[in-house]
Amino acid sequence: MHLRNIHRYGYDFDKLTATHPELGKHLIENPSGDVTIDFSDSASILEFNTALLKHHYKVKYWRLPEGSLYPPIPGRADYIHHISDLVGKGDKNGLDVGCGASAIYPILGNNIYDWKMVGCDVADESIAFAKKNTSKNDAIEIRHQVDKGNLFKNVIREGESYDFTMCNPPFYGSEEEAVKANLSKQRKLGTYEERRNFAGHAHELWCNGGEALFIKRMIKESVAFKSQVGWFTCLLSRKQNLKKPLKQLEKLGAETKVVEMTTGNKQSRFVAWRFKV
Repeated sequence: MHLRNIHRYGYDFDKLTATHPELGKHLIENPSGDVTIDFSDSASILEFNTALLKHHYKVKYWRLPEGSLYPPIPGRADYIHHISDLVGKGDKNGLDVGCGASAIYPILGNNIYDWKMVGCDVADESIAFAKKNTSKNDAIEIRHQVDKGNLFKNVIREGESYDFTMCNPPFYGSEEEAVKANLSKQRKLGTYEERRNFAGHAHELWCNGGEALFIKRMIKESVAFKSQVGWFTCLLSRKQNLKKPLKQLEKLGAETKVVEMTTGNKQSRFVAWRFKV
């Protein structure tokens, strides 16, 4: 994890349960005798995330619709810290493309670095929950992307400027691929059932072409907003998906960076690019 990520030192479950008592009923012991939770159980993950947000980030209200994707807070915080390295200190304005119901990146960006954040999403339910989750924070604005064919258009307004954009795109290329992958994860964890503990609504999990086509679209559209954005960034889960976007950006004359991240056993990275204006 990033050196500034407070979660890199593990979790104090005594303090977390003191802050959020509901977590206590989900605590278990692993084979080594250490206190933990069942990370294959969605209810446990929800209460764990809620406890982390309350204890470390002073978030008093955070709710998600049933069946939502539960964002792992440590990994989300890592992306925020690495973006801070990219844009530097001081007042910053950021845009999260696809903020979801959790609005987790705007919440963390504002709580950790006092950034002003805009989050956008295409789903009505996600927008409604994201607005409730950020309603007490004037530094966060949630916008509805009414056109599913666009990412920045209709969201970035005339005269606005952003120090960065960020995005965690849908990973899978189809619903079938998403279901198959999630069932495979459950088998490995010994929790196979005819349901998805690694939950998530369709727009959160998959889109046509998966993350590879998504970032291609984002790069293409970013050209029209190059004078309004300092750094564009987008997460990529699969390392083999790096080659094509980097080549695409090279043809456009963009400056690029690839930032590798590791949280636990999970490795990911984001591509960052900017244009000369």
